[in-house]
Amino acid sequence: MDSNLKKLSMQINVDDLLPASEQEKEYMVKMRPSTTAFQDGVRRLKKNKVAMASFIIIILITLSSILIPIFWPYKYEAMLGVTPGQPVDSSFNNLKPFQYSTSEKARIEAGESVFPHIFGTDSSGRDYFIRVVYGTRISLAVGFFASIIVLVIGLLVGSVAGYAGGMVDIIIMRIVDVIYSLPDMLMVILLASVLREPLGKAMEGTVMEKIGSNIISLFIIFALLYWVSMSRLIRGQILSLREQEYVLAAQASGAKAGWVITKHLIPNSISVIVISTALQIPNAIFTESYLSFLGLGVNAPMPSLGSLASDALNGLKSYPYRLVIPAIVISLIVLSLNLFGDGLRDAFDPKLNG
Repeated sequence: MDSNLKKLSMQINVDDLLPASEQEKEYMVKMRPSTTAFQDGVRRLKKNKVAMASFIIIILITLSSILIPIFWPYKYEAMLGVTPGQPVDSSFNNLKPFQYSTSEKARIEAGESVFPHIFGTDSSGRDYFIRVVYGTRISLAVGFFASIIVLVIGLLVGSVAGYAGGMVDIIIMRIVDVIYSLPDMLMVILLASVLREPLGKAMEGTVMEKIGSNIISLFIIFALLYWVSMSRLIRGQILSLREQEYVLAAQASGAKAGWVITKHLIPNSISVIVISTALQIPNAIFTESYLSFLGLGVNAPMPSLGSLASDALNGLKSYPYRLVIPAIVISLIVLSLNLFGDGLRDAFDPKLNG
């Protein structure tokens, strides 16, 4: 039968119903399985060696700051040479790395085992290693929670401005422009100075007193100033998505604005949200560090990397490593988070992936 007649024939071709051969099955198995956009992004992220190495460094630093204080024999606030009812042992003060005090040397000579001071001690006889570890924990916690605050406010404001449009969008964007015009560092220092005393008085006798007024004031500063960039990014994303067919279909079916935003617009903006949040964390850590360096950060005796670097200035010529160590940790954390954020952007940003 002619090939054209076969195409027009209503008869079933029996050859099409034959079972697949082993070669055809093997070919089908080798075909790439279907994946989602998130799985594709994760696959691209895993191929980025710099981003994955940065992610591993962040995980190691975070786990170390959480787990090491649990079993470390020295506490971050303990002054080792001070015992109630006994004279102060000044030999514990200003020990260099892996040095021992006079009493510890006597214990070693007597056959006892003494845990070493890896980074030495500070001028008050406190173990410097555990203070660096605990300061890393504080800096990471402040950076994480401050970024969550920025995310929540920026997500709320940006979504409302982008979806509502009109006069609501104009008013919100003018407020954003005013905040953008303020000098960041000057406003941060001014607000931290103004809020410290009233917050300290208001928190006396409460559970929040242990956290410290300076950390709470830092969170308030992020809530007042640092959400504008996040809101602009989310607003731009919402403006481009609200004209899509599935949004118009939801609106035509009677869906409320809150439902459309939470069910359609925000899930489709998740890549921008994740990338912006990842890049906001190092900014928050750096802000906390320089505020602590200026004496406006965490409350004593609680350490942070910035306050440790500030305290090290007093003995910079004699003990320069006390400034170098927290500076290296800050640089490593900020650099790793920035590189990982860049990797997330490269992997999940649809504009970069064509």
